[in-house]
Amino acid sequence: MVERYAYLLYKYQAFRAFMAGTRYGRRRQEEVLLEKIRRTAESDFGRQHGFNLIRSVADFRRQVPVTDYEYYRPWIDELKAGRLQAMLGPGTKLLMFALTSGTTGRSKFVPVTDHFFREYRRGWQLWGAKLYWDHKDLVHKKTLKLASDWRQFYTPGGTPCGAISGLVGHTAPFLARRRFVVPQCVTEVHAADAKHYIALRLALACRNVGLIGTANPSTLVEFGRLAEREAESLIRDIHDGTLRADLNVPWVLREKLSPYYRRKNRQRAQELEHIVEAEGRLNLAAAWPELSVIAVWTGGPVRIFLPLVDRYYGRHVVRDHGFSASEGHLTIPFQDFSSSGILEYCHHFFEFIPVEEKDSTQPTVLLSHELEEGREYYILLTTSSGFFRYDIRDIVRCTGFVNEVPLLEFLNKGAHFANFTGEKLSEHQVVEAVSTVFRCWQIPWQAFTLAPVMQDRPRYVLLLEPGPIGGKEQQLAAAVDAELARLNCEYANRRETHRLDPIEIRYVPVGTWDTLRRVRTSERGNFEEYKHPCLVNDLAFVNYVYSLTESIEPASAGLSDSHKGTLSAPPHLTFQPNETRVNFK
Repeated sequence: MVERYAYLLYKYQAFRAFMAGTRYGRRRQEEVLLEKIRRTAESDFGRQHGFNLIRSVADFRRQVPVTDYEYYRPWIDELKAGRLQAMLGPGTKLLMFALTSGTTGRSKFVPVTDHFFREYRRGWQLWGAKLYWDHKDLVHKKTLKLASDWRQFYTPGGTPCGAISGLVGHTAPFLARRRFVVPQCVTEVHAADAKHYIALRLALACRNVGLIGTANPSTLVEFGRLAEREAESLIRDIHDGTLRADLNVPWVLREKLSPYYRRKNRQRAQELEHIVEAEGRLNLAAAWPELSVIAVWTGGPVRIFLPLVDRYYGRHVVRDHGFSASEGHLTIPFQDFSSSGILEYCHHFFEFIPVEEKDSTQPTVLLSHELEEGREYYILLTTSSGFFRYDIRDIVRCTGFVNEVPLLEFLNKGAHFANFTGEKLSEHQVVEAVSTVFRCWQIPWQAFTLAPVMQDRPRYVLLLEPGPIGGKEQQLAAAVDAELARLNCEYANRRETHRLDPIEIRYVPVGTWDTLRRVRTSERGNFEEYKHPCLVNDLAFVNYVYSLTESIEPASAGLSDSHKGTLSAPPHLTFQPNETRVNFK
């Protein structure tokens, strides 16, 4: 126990140094930029963009345009083939590609270099040091940490591809691994249902779980449902020291997992049985009475899941994971119940574009110390993965400063994205999916909107004016759902893991889209330049559209009484127009 506190004190000193360095945040940002420029100056990308001419931020902006992933795709294809010289400097190692969804239907392969991974891991260590310092009881408790495999497949050049969270777990120090109740080898189970069952089965065998950590709170909600649905099987496996035979787990992996589950634990099984008898369900809050901290994202659209997390786990301290993505760990929240975090100024170089100027031909581009509290910005990243001035299309709000370094909170993906469980749907993908299905079904093109709603779990509804579908709404919805899963790997994962319900078709009266167009252009201007929203990320949108239809005569709507019934909101939810807010009653 003494060694754990000594190790914590050692790690906390690094966090204190990080905070002290905020006094020189502006200077450190320029140093970070020039370090990355020097490291990649001899790469093909660096030579083509004149990195040898860059001596300042102003030089950097002259030589490198604002970019997106498609700008890098040709160089990344070279990396995938094994030609590291395309984007990386001499001596830089490529450890893996982190997979994430792209905006055009093709997955993004984010290079994870040795330099990038060290910086990524340092950011998480700073976050963890502050968390454990604030909650020292965690030192003698276990952690349920959920991650995915970093070696799901390999590129033609032999580089592994998968989730960077898996590489973090794989390289975790011994003291950290001792705290985990789920061994790293569970990430090698790729069947989502089997992986979740195994993780929960192993975690439930331990009473002393104090911290649960995963990015998206929807995952924890799904675990809570799984515990209730599979209570009998989970308790039997713990009692008998077994693992269900019908799980989709290769024999080799079962053998690797067997040391972690084969010990019979009848006493623990009886404790869990008593919980079920007393409460009528396997309540995870009762199963883990020493649980004190839940670490998940709390900002942006995912906050709608937090009341459901409370339902399954009880009310506990919540520490936000920070603004993070495959492209980097970008902020470090250092207070409970706050999604705001300090910018990781010493690991990546940041630029910002005010939201209102995003579509300008010459937008203002600001450095981190130039932000203003209360304003919203798009964020541009320069990292050790080989990306420079990379627009990840995320919107953040400045909530304050620590000396020269801003505090930021994540708000949402840009206007053409929807992201409630990590699916990161783009409008491009939605248009492609729906148009493909319409074409295959020989349905005439019509305006539509895909919009989110929240019931027991979130789902998207495809809003259509009545047309020639001919009673095949369910089949059409399933076809669109399958096409979106084909185009977007993360949407497919969220559907497979039941974090999103399947798409549903709902009708709006004939004339609804014209009414919406008139209303929006009366508020915002040019009628001819109006763009119909094919994807929205606002939970209030569906009810807002239905409120507009009150001005449309029922006779012209073309709806049967049964169709009219689909227009009402779920009775347990209320929505406020133009706000992404859910009130649970």
